[in-house]
Amino acid sequence: MNRPNHIHFTASGSETAQAAFAELVALYGQVPIGAADVIVALGGDGFMLQTLHAGAGLPVYGMNRGSVGFMMNDYVAEDLPARLAAAEEAEINPLAMRAQTADGAIHEALAINEVSLLRVGPQAAKLRISVNGRVRLEELVCDGAIVSTPAGSTAYNYSVHGPILPIGSDVLALTGIASFRPRRWQGAILPSSALVRFDVLEADKRPVMADADSRSVKPVLWVEVRSEPGVAHRILFDPGHGLEERLMREQFA
Repeated sequence: MNRPNHIHFTASGSETAQAAFAELVALYGQVPIGAADVIVALGGDGFMLQTLHAGAGLPVYGMNRGSVGFMMNDYVAEDLPARLAAAEEAEINPLAMRAQTADGAIHEALAINEVSLLRVGPQAAKLRISVNGRVRLEELVCDGAIVSTPAGSTAYNYSVHGPILPIGSDVLALTGIASFRPRRWQGAILPSSALVRFDVLEADKRPVMADADSRSVKPVLWVEVRSEPGVAHRILFDPGHGLEERLMREQFA
């Protein structure tokens, strides 16, 4: 990007992030978000997702003041404007979730990483899965299921043995969580244009919640998930440390 002259800093509530915020504002000043060229987010991956969801259409450069920091750059206070000018930009299209709860209300949310369905009671969930209006799995007995973007494929999806998807690929990962029946179902890789629908079977007996990047609704009767190409989140990374390289490293760790 061009050398930024107006930086807006934002930080999570942790002591480490707040200390970094104070240091950087003292060094570079603070510009209101409406007058900024770029947002610098200080925290962990969860805070990065919050910052991206907040919108404003600005590129976001994260510096890790949290734990994992997969979406963050290393924290270095010196020469920040030069780092921002040299940064590589990646655009991520989120998922759009639409869900109906038991009271009849319709809920909508966007998710940069994944939309997950999770059982909320002691019994396994039963889900019917349809893709583009055609039933593909009559009944999945499980703890839940995930639809993941390439950017989110190394997060919750990977922890339940879902595939890592290359950045820029026009696909989504559909992964079961502790799938019990069909026992050998390994999930699916779907085109990004797919509309995935989950219908909750025996919803009263086996309640299920839906979660889009930590925004939860429950109990749900059905959930639809699709990619949202009309929204693009802009993320900045130091040269040679972008999402594509990070995903590659995850596969050889």
